[in-house]
Amino acid sequence: MKVTCTGRRVTLKPGFIEKAEARLAKLDKFFPGEAEAQVTVNVERSGQTVEITVREGGLMLRAEKSADRMEDALNDACDLLVRRVVKQRKRLGDKLTSAAAEVPAAVEPEEDYEIIREKHFAVKPCSTDEAILQMNLLGHSFYVYRSADTGGIQVVYRRTDGGYGVLVPEE
Repeated sequence: MKVTCTGRRVTLKPGFIEKAEARLAKLDKFFPGEAEAQVTVNVERSGQTVEITVREGGLMLRAEKSADRMEDALNDACDLLVRRVVKQRKRLGDKLTSAAAEVPAAVEPEEDYEIIREKHFAVKPCSTDEAILQMNLLGHSFYVYRSADTGGIQVVYRRTDGGYGVLVPEE
């Protein structure tokens, strides 16, 4: 697995990078191809956050954990990735190697996706600022809209840090 480590507001020590590569090498058994992992460490006053994004083919896994020490956050994020792969391995099917099927099931039973509600609505053209305003007026955490500039469907959402994000599908 190709691992890229990035530090925001911190310079990562070679020991941490080696530990990240060793922990993520354990995920190699799940992926048939050459997976790429991006590890981002962000140091803030409240603690240190490690975000891991693993890409392999069309599959993308992401985990983010915070702790007082970046090593602890790295361990927690790696464990979370493994739990997610093991829990969803039947649905992932041929995207994983046969080694993933041999891993014993986690204590959590596999859940069925239950669709509670289906909603149909008109998607009107507007700017991103108008979409954020509409989302806040509705009290939702996301809002689907058609971009007035490009004409494409986009999603604006409220981030956990209080900011906003926009999802723009690639054509």
